Amino acid sequence: MSLPLLPSFLRTGPLAGPLAAYGLYIVGSALLASNPVVGRAVAHVVPPIGLAFWRWLIAFLIVLPFALPGLLTHRNQLKRQWRRYLLLGVLGQGISGAIVYYGLERTSATNASLIYATSPAMILALAAVWLGDAIRPRQVLGILLAMAGVLVILTRGELEALRHLSFNSGDLLVLTGAVSWSVYTILLRQSGTPLPVVTAFAANAFAGVLVLAPFYAWETVAVRPVPFSVSTILSIVAVALFASVLALLAYQKTIAMMGAARASTALYVSPLWAALASWVLLSEPLQGFHLMGVALVLPGVMLATLQARKPAAEPVTEAA
Repeated sequence: MSLPLLPSFLRTGPLAGPLAAYGLYIVGSALLASNPVVGRAVAHVVPPIGLAFWRWLIAFLIVLPFALPGLLTHRNQLKRQWRRYLLLGVLGQGISGAIVYYGLERTSATNASLIYATSPAMILALAAVWLGDAIRPRQVLGILLAMAGVLVILTRGELEALRHLSFNSGDLLVLTGAVSWSVYTILLRQSGTPLPVVTAFAANAFAGVLVLAPFYAWETVAVRPVPFSVSTILSIVAVALFASVLALLAYQKTIAMMGAARASTALYVSPLWAALASWVLLSEPLQGFHLMGVALVLPGVMLATLQARKPAAEPVTEAA
């Protein structure tokens, strides 16, 4: 896979061989898990819109030196599609960012990570309905299992909650974010002319900053400002660097080394990292309904999204 405009050490160099590929796979899945863990850790300190705003502004500034040539090359295309990028900013950085952080004020990082892990199954279901993609019985079964797992998490494994439709508001907000991310991903698939990975990341991040800016100003004046202390700054930078920039680059490099089908299973491993980190760092207990959710969500998403093994090696290409 060609990854234009990435730092050279992520395109070539000593990272080679199956050991390095699986090492990067493990690191990448842990990076993905850092967002709900850090978001939960600072949930009652940093206001949610402020966290989302500064996360994506810092992420944009980090990748800007690498993305700038592509942004200039494709500036006409970006100008023509500015409305589309603002919509992507609403879905990918607004609802999937700030709304999820609102949810993390009310639910655990483990719950949030497990609910978000169903995104690949949601994307598959949306693509079947929206784009007319073919879907096999095995995938339908996987989607149903994953959704059953979400229901277990939403009800905390209690049938009484389902009978009275009594759900945790934080879980529902995170679920809204997961649905929004799925729609965001479908819209990305519909792009006419694909942009280089880092160029598209920078454009989406900047659009998210523009969308979040007026809401951040309102939150600062009407609710509370971001308390800029050493710990909050480090937390925001950690989310921007680890959960946004490095997670993307590690994921793209893993795809290049292992192929898209195997690399995508990092999304299934991520909740396990989140649960472990939440237990160690946040003292969140691992409860029985979490194990029930894992037993349904992870196999369900794998059934829904893993491709059948091909006899020939999968060609690795990507549009520049």
